[in-house]
Amino acid sequence: MTDLRTRYLGLPLRSPLVASASPLTGALDSLRALEASGAAAVVLPSLFEEQVTHDTLELHDMLETGAASHPEATSYFAELQDYNTGPTRYLRLVEDAKEKLEIPVIASLNGTTPGGWTRYARLLAEAGADALELNIYRIAADVDADPREVEDDYVNLVARVREAVDVPLAVKVGPFFTAFANMARRLVDAGADGLVLFNRFYQPDIDPETRTVEPRLVLSTPEELRLVLRWIAILQGRVEVSKAATTGIHAVEDVVKALLVGADVTMLASALLRHGPARLAALEDGLATWIAEHEYDSVEQLKGSTGQQLVADPSAFERANYMRTLTTYSSPFLV
Repeated sequence: MTDLRTRYLGLPLRSPLVASASPLTGALDSLRALEASGAAAVVLPSLFEEQVTHDTLELHDMLETGAASHPEATSYFAELQDYNTGPTRYLRLVEDAKEKLEIPVIASLNGTTPGGWTRYARLLAEAGADALELNIYRIAADVDADPREVEDDYVNLVARVREAVDVPLAVKVGPFFTAFANMARRLVDAGADGLVLFNRFYQPDIDPETRTVEPRLVLSTPEELRLVLRWIAILQGRVEVSKAATTGIHAVEDVVKALLVGADVTMLASALLRHGPARLAALEDGLATWIAEHEYDSVEQLKGSTGQQLVADPSAFERANYMRTLTTYSSPFLV
């Protein structure tokens, strides 16, 4: 029988198929369905510090408004603990998931302040999360922002959270760094146990009729996996860290490609939203078949065998690929 086992963040997993953060991982029933279909681990949706702050302030305003002029208001509202202030609901999801699931539960955190990152990281770890995924999202829109200072903020954030908790840390980042390989090594040196490549930042759209900025959620496509493949291949053998491939994992071939360049796990969200949790079972069967047909014994044997340092032409992951792509393209309109 084909051995699909792998390790991610030091956690032993039954396969490299992980359900990434999405609406499907935000409720216990769907988490159970994901586990039953073959998810080796689950990443819960991000806890956003802004939402916690908003909910807390909104409740405070509700309780305070008019209370001085209407004494009965102090007894009209329920006790404070009856309200979902702060991260209570999210922490309960972590606790329930840990109680009901047998697979690792990874909590995701998206903070905005140094104190928020460390405070909520501690709470998530105390709630029982097997690991934390730091979902870092920052747009350096200030024209006076020094690029090195922007990078230092990422590194210092990881270092602060690392000091605050003992559980494994994954950092989910975008590719928009001048020297991403160096940035990856700095994040690992600061305490990251894993890198999730890449954060799929959703871009705003414009409604031309109302001239307003509109959110547009577009599910990923397999073509988006190429950037992930390039950088995992480049990091393989250079930066010792767990690597998760996310964005563009839809078919068995996508899983295989990610493993070949050195990913320890592949994370799925869009594919599961399109096809449901049952997609995991189909991918697991397909992966086992592919490995057996290509005469590998296990996922471990497959992993990293096409990393940049092992292929016949390492430059294919760099500039040479750019030139070949442009010079070999054909079209019926080209004469």
